[in-house]
Amino acid sequence: MDIMIDFMKEEDIDAILDISSLSFSVCWSKGSYIQELTNPIARYLVAKIDNKVVGFIGTWIVLDESHITNIAVHPNHRKHGIGSKLLKEFLDYCKSQGCIAYTLEVRSGNKAARALYEKYNFKQDGVRKGYYEDNKEDAIIMWLRE
Repeated sequence: MDIMIDFMKEEDIDAILDISSLSFSVCWSKGSYIQELTNPIARYLVAKIDNKVVGFIGTWIVLDESHITNIAVHPNHRKHGIGSKLLKEFLDYCKSQGCIAYTLEVRSGNKAARALYEKYNFKQDGVRKGYYEDNKEDAIIMWLRE
């Protein structure tokens, strides 16, 4: 399976919306992703197989920190290393941009995502109680510091 990683383009957004709707109970709008394309601190990577978007990751880079906004892989393509490849290439890119610290929030019950982040040495550094509006689930705050 040949996975290509590239920067998000406007033509990728419909596929990202599809993946988001299958992955998140609360999704960003098309307008939000379009706005991210012109946001000077935002960077998004997409994973493609046969030129079809199967996953994505986004961040806001502020000074030397990256705040991961979202990451998702289409359910039909999970457990094939796509999320891991996306995260690795993403971390390499952010490091090339001067990042030395990375943070994110993840649902406390999302064991697969937490395992992926821990594989890349993210550590739990706090909890946001009732963070997610849809079900009041806690968010685990994770950091990776180089």
